[in-house]
Amino acid sequence: MKTSILIVYGIPNCDTVKKARAWLTDHGVAYQFHDFKKQGVPAELLPNWLAQVGEAVLLNRKGTTWRKLDEATRAAVVDDASATALMLAQPSVIKRPVVLWPNGQISVGFDEAGFAARAAL
Repeated sequence: MKTSILIVYGIPNCDTVKKARAWLTDHGVAYQFHDFKKQGVPAELLPNWLAQVGEAVLLNRKGTTWRKLDEATRAAVVDDASATALMLAQPSVIKRPVVLWPNGQISVGFDEAGFAARAAL
């Protein structure tokens, strides 16, 4: 899915999202912000995100939200369908930010060198 503008998906109070947004602003890169808390997780995009990076990257198994889930819920995440259901129910379990670049590719998390390379696209 190509887009005319870069879109940053995440939660505004997440430190990594803040770093990514600051980097984009400081480097004059125009972007839209999609707040998972206010706007929800775009269910129609999850299959593409999972196809590009996989649930091992997209699902944050190190975060507080994951650790607070009961063992049965964590154990039930065995494939893309179960990961999708969890991400829709618990948006905070998605590693952030998810960035949709104008070329249709996504990146997950913030890496300054990676952003610099992609922003040059």
